[in-house]
Amino acid sequence: MIPVDDALARIFESLPKVEAEYVSIHDACGRVLSRRLVANRDQPPFDASAMDGYAVRKSDAKPRAELKIIGEVSAGEVFNQRVRSGQAVRIFTGAPLPDGCDHVVIQEDADRNGSRLRLRSEIESDSFVRPAGGDFSIGSAVEAPKRLTPVDTALLASMNYAKIPVYRRPVVALLSTGNELAMPGENDPSKIIASNSFALKGIFEEAGAEIRILPIARDNELSLSTAIGLAEDADVIVTIGGASVGKYDLVRKIAESLGIKLLFHGVAMRPGKPLLAGVLGNAMFLAYPGNPVSSIVCAHVFGVPLIAAMLGLGSKRRARKLGRLVNPLGSNGPREHYMRALVENETAYPFLRVFQRQDSSLLSVMASANALAIRPSYDAALKTSADIEFIDLRRHP
Repeated sequence: MIPVDDALARIFESLPKVEAEYVSIHDACGRVLSRRLVANRDQPPFDASAMDGYAVRKSDAKPRAELKIIGEVSAGEVFNQRVRSGQAVRIFTGAPLPDGCDHVVIQEDADRNGSRLRLRSEIESDSFVRPAGGDFSIGSAVEAPKRLTPVDTALLASMNYAKIPVYRRPVVALLSTGNELAMPGENDPSKIIASNSFALKGIFEEAGAEIRILPIARDNELSLSTAIGLAEDADVIVTIGGASVGKYDLVRKIAESLGIKLLFHGVAMRPGKPLLAGVLGNAMFLAYPGNPVSSIVCAHVFGVPLIAAMLGLGSKRRARKLGRLVNPLGSNGPREHYMRALVENETAYPFLRVFQRQDSSLLSVMASANALAIRPSYDAALKTSADIEFIDLRRHP
């Protein structure tokens, strides 16, 4: 067995690369920007009115001044006449300031009578002008790599980008193995429903991958090798079950027969000890244990960082936070323990309740958890209010 951090390092050293592609701005949210994009226009591209009112020269914006209204301009239009002293133009929010104007008198500060405008005795001193380039200017940049938020896509759109360069989503093929498995909806009382792949699908998709769920492979060499062959064009192949050393645990044997370059088999973690990793052809190959919690923990600890690294977001373990225990814990053994837990408040230093039942088959307990509390190898017993690190499962990776 090797430590978790060493196992991650070996994976990072052997990751396949994913190339960049262009997507429509409509589809860019959530994708990872692959290169720096520079604005090719100012925003706004002209001095614009921030309010409905009257465009004037600043020198004419005096209490009780009387001005002549010579026209009107609204958003999307241009007033083609130069405005001189003593003149005003009716203007609406977002419209370009006419040539010669540098000030907007809001409509509440003026009284209009036909083409005549009289400013009131008390008027706002603010110019109510949004200067050209006031938001951003030519040369302003959005740096990469960056996972694009909804606001990022709006910013790139306003920079006039219709197509966005992003990293291609890594393709992850999920393969459940086992004679005992059936798909949801089947009604065989001797079978167990193959549920793990649906959790892994969601975890990997949230991390930024594209998922393919393959047909269940049975515990024989022909079925397993055939199923793995269906994933030969994937970037990552994840098998679920059959990773240990029992009579029907055939994944390593088949992977070796297909030419895998083994990185490790066995990690000093709990749950997830039988985890296997290697490189098979052009794909990263990961064999997860079959117990539901084991496979889910492996996905969070290894799968999420793997996808982030492939997308150019850095080769690092998943972020950890510091919490305070609500309940005491006994001492830990030789393996790093990822314990199902519940964050009970939203403060910067949250309380963390670790569940008593930690069996790796208990999917219902995993579903009740929103965190993984982390116990180092040979960690001493912890009292209530002790500090403990955890992975926050409520947050996007």
